[in-house]
Amino acid sequence: MFKGSIPAVITPFVDNEVDYHSLVKVLNFLIDNGSHGLVPCGTTGESPTLSHEEHKKIIEETIRIADKRVPVIAGTGSNNTLEAVEYTAHAENSGADAALIVTPYYNKPTQSGLYEHFKTIADRTNIPIIIYNIPGRSIIDMTIETMIELSKINKIIGVKDATNDLFRPLITRKKMQNDFCYLSGEDGTALAYLAQGGHGCISVTANVAPKLCSELHSAWQDGNISKAQEINLKLSSLHNALFIESSPGPVKYAASLLGLCNKKTRLPLSEIKDDTKKLVKSCLEELQLL
Repeated sequence: MFKGSIPAVITPFVDNEVDYHSLVKVLNFLIDNGSHGLVPCGTTGESPTLSHEEHKKIIEETIRIADKRVPVIAGTGSNNTLEAVEYTAHAENSGADAALIVTPYYNKPTQSGLYEHFKTIADRTNIPIIIYNIPGRSIIDMTIETMIELSKINKIIGVKDATNDLFRPLITRKKMQNDFCYLSGEDGTALAYLAQGGHGCISVTANVAPKLCSELHSAWQDGNISKAQEINLKLSSLHNALFIESSPGPVKYAASLLGLCNKKTRLPLSEIKDDTKKLVKSCLEELQLL
């Protein structure tokens, strides 16, 4: 079972190339500050702009650098089922602990198409699979009924839920009644998601406040609810600031202020506005991270 604070890792760039030197710095910073896992090559890692070769190398490097200190959940999704199979098989062969697979974007498959997409990937690989349900980016929403059917496939073990519907995990758990991993995909409501039966959060904020994020989840797991609430309140302004503009623009700027990597994103994401920069910096200062 995956749990706790799991950063959706940013991909550093320099001169529009992947900056593997900074990637080492980022990953060690996250692990050394208590993160409970890593997710490379997700949306926060700008996976849509990575070449096949870059995508695979980042997965390999993350697994190598993590060196089994924390689990690695590799982002292997695509709106091309065969490409998702290829990425997932590569992650499996590279030693990833699980694969995070997004619902196919742009194509707008039916619920039947969603089921067959995930079933095909599961049938052709032997790695645990976590469904990434994010209607805001992929337009489609996997229904609870489809997720229940997919959960009957042994290799499909959980969900990253970015619907921001806090009633959903409760209803899903009641209907599913099996051992399924529930991970939030929304920093601002992650603590509330834990209260509804969640196990952790695949987090953007944890890229720049990994210690606070990991302490929040550890406090929750230890039953120290008041401490978790206190940390959550501290983080609330930063959670908000990191999504004022399209992620990962603000979080990469925050990472640059911390000296972790360059602030650059790849087009079509452009540099964030000066007002956003001021807000992000102010939030980091408020948390005494700068």
